[in-house]
Amino acid sequence: MAVNLAFDHYYDFAEMEAAIDALAAAYPQLVTRHDIGASVQGRAIILVELTNADTGAGDTKPGYYIDGCIHAEELTASMVPLHTIYTLCTQHGSDPDITELLDTQVVYIIPRLNPDGAELALKTPYYWCGNGRYTPGDVYTGGLLPQDLNGDGIITQMRVPDPLGEWKISTKDPHLMVQRAPDERGGAYYRLLPEGALPDFDGAEIRIPKPTDGNLNRNYPSNFLPDPFQYGAGPYPLSEPETRAVVEWVVAHPNIHGALAYHTHSGVLLRPYLNKPDSAFPKGDLGLYLAVGAMGTEETGYPVISVYEDFTDDKTTPRTGSFSEWAYEEKGILTFGTELWDPYTAAGLTKPGFYPLRAWGEDDYIALLAWADAHAATIQKPPAYVDWATMMHPQLGEVEVGGWNNIWFFRNPPGDLLEAECVKNTRFSVRAALCAPRVGFALVLVEPLGADLHRVTVVVENAGYLPTNVTRQAMLMHVAPPVTVSLAVAGGTLELNDAVQTLGHLAGRSERRTAYSPWADEWGTPRKQAQWLVRGGAETVLTLTAGTPRAGTVTTTITLDSDA
Repeated sequence: MAVNLAFDHYYDFAEMEAAIDALAAAYPQLVTRHDIGASVQGRAIILVELTNADTGAGDTKPGYYIDGCIHAEELTASMVPLHTIYTLCTQHGSDPDITELLDTQVVYIIPRLNPDGAELALKTPYYWCGNGRYTPGDVYTGGLLPQDLNGDGIITQMRVPDPLGEWKISTKDPHLMVQRAPDERGGAYYRLLPEGALPDFDGAEIRIPKPTDGNLNRNYPSNFLPDPFQYGAGPYPLSEPETRAVVEWVVAHPNIHGALAYHTHSGVLLRPYLNKPDSAFPKGDLGLYLAVGAMGTEETGYPVISVYEDFTDDKTTPRTGSFSEWAYEEKGILTFGTELWDPYTAAGLTKPGFYPLRAWGEDDYIALLAWADAHAATIQKPPAYVDWATMMHPQLGEVEVGGWNNIWFFRNPPGDLLEAECVKNTRFSVRAALCAPRVGFALVLVEPLGADLHRVTVVVENAGYLPTNVTRQAMLMHVAPPVTVSLAVAGGTLELNDAVQTLGHLAGRSERRTAYSPWADEWGTPRKQAQWLVRGGAETVLTLTAGTPRAGTVTTTITLDSDA
């Protein structure tokens, strides 16, 4: 049964769930649906497990974890994981990389971590970072209350005449508002405010409170700080069912070696740290991030940057409590966060920095508007820019409402560009997953010594790029069990050495990125040997098992013959 999914629009929860169920039905040997929790409003938090069941159970293989759409309005971050699921299913058996990935590993994907918030962003005028615990007005703390005052189905901006205002109408295009020069005076100026009411307006102060809806990506345990230190963090770590479901799944699956969390927007690949400089990295881990991240730049064009060093304007208030921070710092998982979609670069602008919040110049805004107009037909909720229209505000009197339709321009690409955003990011996730450590047997040798004695020699190797511990941080946190190899004897006896032997960790190719130098880091070994002495005769069965969760488990069986 063929499943054909279109990636030219943004799916609501019902369409996404139907797509996942259709893929599970069409590819039962590859896809398993898990409902790992329920959202605040009762929607399923769906995790899709992908592996070739014919080559073993998922929990015996290295695992790669992907999620998206933790922030409600970042809907592209939901479509890319869904596209990854679709691509892995439909190209297994034809694409050699995807075939190898699902034959040797397991991929866990949550395409929509925040189903309540995404549904609100898709079907109401509101867009926000919350998870649906609160809707506007439920917890009103005073000041501006966002509302669709003119009934056009979206919340844009209000321009309010004010001699103290920092904005003015562009002389080049009256659609646009541009910043007033620092020394400019004597003109017609405006304040730009979110569209909304001011129920407690006193005639003077206009206060714009931060939303009370929460930010799930501040609710993870690592370095957690509550409100007001971190906007939307919640009352305590994992207070929200969505984040709790993720942590419980990851903790229960120690085979996860890498992770990728999708967001929008900026067009960057984010790496740790979030709250400290690169000098804090354990030895070798920054090199891993740069090497694997370089493949992401090849596929997406996105630069790899530090959240703290490059993406945090105010270093006195770094982000805390994020998934990427928790996954790397506490679990030692090589974790990236991708900020999908860059409208500024698409419009031909050169960004002075990576974080997208800034006031652009007049010509920049004109370029953005021209680009938006060229793609207006495929923007989910056109137009990208709403013409200003006069209306009577309940507290402010005559104002104009209009401006940028933020969610369907700055936050998410138009439909005709969505699939391209999906394709290039799916390619990177496949390549990143294929960097996994992979335990295997390089040698299995049984030598008869006489008198029914046999020497059993095995060499266990790591055929992957990453070491079997993945990161040095995992070692520091004691969350990377060493490689072990065991021998079980049926119909005979083990005469020498312990049945289970601990080999420690095996290096990956990542430790040998340069030619040997006595002044460089010492190389680890990718292979180690174990031996046993066994007594047995014809039909004695030896079962050898080697592995560690992040590098997988392999088993081989040998039956001694009568001549051994």
